[in-house]
Amino acid sequence: MKPRTAKRDTPSSDAADLGFAHLDLDRQRRRGLAEVVYAPGKSPEQIVAIVKRLNEAGQNGWVTRLAPGVAEQILAALPDAVYHATARMLTCDIAPLPRKRGRVAVVCAGTTDIPVAEEAALTAERLGSRVDRIYDVGVAGLHRLLGHTETLRAARVLIVVAGMEGALPSVVAGLVDRPVIAVPTSVGYGANLGGVTALLAMLTSCASGVTVVNIDNGFGAGVAAGMINRG
Repeated sequence: MKPRTAKRDTPSSDAADLGFAHLDLDRQRRRGLAEVVYAPGKSPEQIVAIVKRLNEAGQNGWVTRLAPGVAEQILAALPDAVYHATARMLTCDIAPLPRKRGRVAVVCAGTTDIPVAEEAALTAERLGSRVDRIYDVGVAGLHRLLGHTETLRAARVLIVVAGMEGALPSVVAGLVDRPVIAVPTSVGYGANLGGVTALLAMLTSCASGVTVVNIDNGFGAGVAAGMINRG
């Protein structure tokens, strides 16, 4: 009997092996969203190499949670890239973004929650949503939120970002007949427990239709809202 030889792995056009990263180049076709780079733990050189390889494949480069100092180094190597400081994101686009349709409302409780809210808002926009931003309308001054009721009810899906006790998503969900994606943030004094208090409050919301993402996960909320809006 002829001995069997081991089958060699053959390179796939759906992936790119950079040694330190194995890029999923099929994700754009499969999910409508190309691979997005999470910056913490990666060197500027690694991030630049990943973005360049995505661009070579005809896909937009997108980096999240990028610190300003690291962003400066990357911008020097990628002159066409744009750094969105508040959202802590860097984008390097070579392909058109989806046509805007529908509406997503991004609501946040306090000014300190804005970085997470902006991460969500920019993500939803890049996925083809029109985004209405309603910021600093926490429950300590409920009249500020109620002044935006018409905008809230015009959205197809709402992202509500809050720290402290995390009450805002329940209030918003009680005003609308649309899905609400709640984002707990790590903003708050000691009893906030780094966002755990807000997370548990949102998970036990008395308002139906509230879905909760992880602490500070504006990106995840933006992706979910964008998918719901285009569905």
